[in-house]
Amino acid sequence: MRKVFAGLVLLVLVAGGIGFGVYRAQQDSASPAPSPVALPPASGKYVALGDSYTSSPRTGALVGTPPGCDRSDNNYPRLVAAQLRVAEFTDVSCSGATTANITGTQQTANGTNQPQLDSLDDATTLVTLGIGGNDVGFIGLAHDCLTQDPAVSPCKAKMASGGRDELAARITATTPKIDRVLTEIHERAPKAKIVVVGYPSALPDGGGCWPFLPLGTADVAYLRDAAAKFNDMLAAQAKAHGAHYADTATPSKGHDMCQKAATKWVEDLVPSSPALSLHPNANGERAMADAVTSAAS
Repeated sequence: MRKVFAGLVLLVLVAGGIGFGVYRAQQDSASPAPSPVALPPASGKYVALGDSYTSSPRTGALVGTPPGCDRSDNNYPRLVAAQLRVAEFTDVSCSGATTANITGTQQTANGTNQPQLDSLDDATTLVTLGIGGNDVGFIGLAHDCLTQDPAVSPCKAKMASGGRDELAARITATTPKIDRVLTEIHERAPKAKIVVVGYPSALPDGGGCWPFLPLGTADVAYLRDAAAKFNDMLAAQAKAHGAHYADTATPSKGHDMCQKAATKWVEDLVPSSPALSLHPNANGERAMADAVTSAAS
């Protein structure tokens, strides 16, 4: 029995050795691996203009000057630049920027950002513009709407009464500002493709998630509807100026600030991922980059 077992072991070892030898022989005689497909050379000049939804504070390492603009190294402009393989890239977005800072200087807590339009020239081939939210005042307004009673909606009660809607009026007042910015972009960069970037969905459908997000039911609907009207205005201005529009609201539905940490793309008052409160996190910026790349292609 031992002789039979030893013989079987020897047979297995020999067979294994033969198999290994055949495998090695096949490897040695195989054709060399094909060379990787050569990518086309990088081309074009891309300039990113915008506010904190573009600069993306705290989602990554701080880059660029002045430091007070809070640009992160993984914001959507940088992701777009990598995806499109541009030869030259400039990001002059700045946290807190309004349309006035596209054409004029912006004082930050740590340095002065020069007029964002100064980065444009005849060689510019792509411009992305994410601006207007601070003109309307969405972020500050969200803080003013906080309540300990979900049945109370202080913002709507204050801003949409007496037959006048203050938030709608702010959106209307911002419209000619967007118009002027787009006109100047065309003048400074006549060869550039322009992509107006919309704002992602920060609030859920329905009544919200009080007390996690302490907004009254009616205020959730009021602010959500106003954000939709604001994005509609941006899309209309893009069309009027022959620009493209990157819809970030549609793909971000279901990723609002009421969702769990792994699902949300926009952080709530107390961020659960690295980001500024009420702003996109890294996943949100990545989704915005996909929308921008699609619109720019």
